[in-house]
Amino acid sequence: MSYSFRSDQRYRMPTHFGPSLGPRQGPDGRRYACVDTSNDTSIQATFKAQPDQINRLLPPGFSCREPNLITLNFTYSTNIEWLAGRGYNVFGVSVPATYRGQNDTVNGEFLMVLWENMADPIITGREDLGFSKIYCEIPDAQFIGNDVICRASWDGCQFASLQLSNLKEVSPEELPEASPSEGLLHYKYFPKTSAPGVADVAYPTLTPAETPNVKIDHAMIAQSANAHFRQSSWEELPTLVHIVNALSDLTLGDCVDATLIKSHGGKDLSDQRILS
Repeated sequence: MSYSFRSDQRYRMPTHFGPSLGPRQGPDGRRYACVDTSNDTSIQATFKAQPDQINRLLPPGFSCREPNLITLNFTYSTNIEWLAGRGYNVFGVSVPATYRGQNDTVNGEFLMVLWENMADPIITGREDLGFSKIYCEIPDAQFIGNDVICRASWDGCQFASLQLSNLKEVSPEELPEASPSEGLLHYKYFPKTSAPGVADVAYPTLTPAETPNVKIDHAMIAQSANAHFRQSSWEELPTLVHIVNALSDLTLGDCVDATLIKSHGGKDLSDQRILS
């Protein structure tokens, strides 16, 4: 007799070994509180963007919204409970966007792409939540005096960098006020086997903005920031070149703000929901 699926458990491939372990389901099906963990260092900069360029990269139902910005964010996480205390690094690119569907209209930040340097969070985030996650190498940030440099590469080919200059410590209250947002928007897409251009799954999802467990431990503001995507060849980035070169073609305007924030706490993203 073959196995059956339990409605109170989470599964992903391979299903034949039982319910899966991950950020929303630990041993014996327990959840993680995410109160004191993880410990995160988020380094990000926001630049003015051209809406016509951004709109060409948005999926059906999405449109760019004011103030027409693009944000590059590197986050370095440690002490992650669901990884038994291990950590990983991420690099994301997001833009303010509005999703208008038959039932939902949501103003949020559309996550265009999220690179990560570990397979486990990529698999769980893509399959469970619909994040546009892919792999690359993300070494720890390099601090030189009051500057910090973040880098992303694939098989030794560096394709992106972000530098914040003249960082100074501030109180959390002095951080730039974020634009109103209902959360992080995504477009979940899985292709149908042996059917090019046909989807098994294609719909938007939302990560609600509420993160009551997050506590800021340390905050800094940079005087300036510089970001760069390197035009690359197929030989250098055989599976990423179309993404990197599309981002390289975007015109980044003036830096609006740039920050370094150390924090702890989070959530397991069980509040993720489908938009329609």
